[in-house]
Amino acid sequence: MMVWRYGGFCSLALLLGATSIPAAHAERGDGAPTLLVGNKGEDSLSFIDLASGREISREKTGHQPHEIAIAPDGRLAAVVAYGGETIDIFDIAARERIETVSLAPSTRPHGIMWLDDGRIIAATEGTDNITLVSPPTGETQQREIATIATGQKGSHMLVVTPDKSRAFVSNMQSGTVSVLDLVAMTKIADLPGGTEPEGLAITPDGKTVWVADRRGDQLHIFDAISLGKLDTIATGPFPIRVAISPDGETAITSNLGNGTLGLFDVATRQQKATIEISGTADSRQVTILFSSDGSKMYVAETGPDTVAEVDLSSRVVVRRLGAGADGDGLGVAFDGDSDED
Repeated sequence: MMVWRYGGFCSLALLLGATSIPAAHAERGDGAPTLLVGNKGEDSLSFIDLASGREISREKTGHQPHEIAIAPDGRLAAVVAYGGETIDIFDIAARERIETVSLAPSTRPHGIMWLDDGRIIAATEGTDNITLVSPPTGETQQREIATIATGQKGSHMLVVTPDKSRAFVSNMQSGTVSVLDLVAMTKIADLPGGTEPEGLAITPDGKTVWVADRRGDQLHIFDAISLGKLDTIATGPFPIRVAISPDGETAITSNLGNGTLGLFDVATRQQKATIEISGTADSRQVTILFSSDGSKMYVAETGPDTVAEVDLSSRVVVRRLGAGADGDGLGVAFDGDSDED
């Protein structure tokens, strides 16, 4: 089922201001990448300069900012309010909120992506659907809002194929992964995702989808075209997230149960290494994010309110970055993303 409507509320002046680079952008100086951390325990967003490792700003967000998506040009960030029904849009260089988009009647947005065609897509768990937000258009900078129902419970995370034709959504309570047609705006199928699927990743070539079954301690791998099951792989305890390296060669799980990362060869589907981050479930390790070149990984530790930066070549934690309470969702605006007119 698909529903279209018009939505979003914001200041027109602020929206129009987002079309130019603000003066505050110059304060970054060397164009160093900025790490954004959604602090779900205090409703804030941390901006961390990765050159110095210093938090340079902390701004208010909607309730429970679990996940973050960076715009394709690196200038803006979309931050969900998992405890509500909105998405906040932040200007990264200015470090300020410039728009709040209402998704109502859809609620509890969680997994989020910002596509290269300008659309923002979020899994809206409270209403068992996904919500698609168009870029602002016209003199009033209006956004169109559309939804596709999953018909499943706990629609939590999502990934989209590179050609933007399909979305895959993990439904935690139903134990399924919904496959949605983003052209016809309909559901195609529900795939068996194990006991409690949450983390999702798709290979850069769009051929395979990797599903992290956090209760089953497994990865389930599907052909993204035929939707056939390809393999099941044992993981570390409670693999709450999975990510694929930019070169498509390595899949990594974030194992909350023992504070480790599991590294898997995508081609052979064999585990090739384990990296200890904290080595304990007490760190409440959740979100993982690759650097643009795949040489590093950022790992959110919600227990101590830190983000571990991991060198994947040496397989060691090189530093820890301080954030706010229960820092979980991560986003990075990399070098060059927002430094050109």
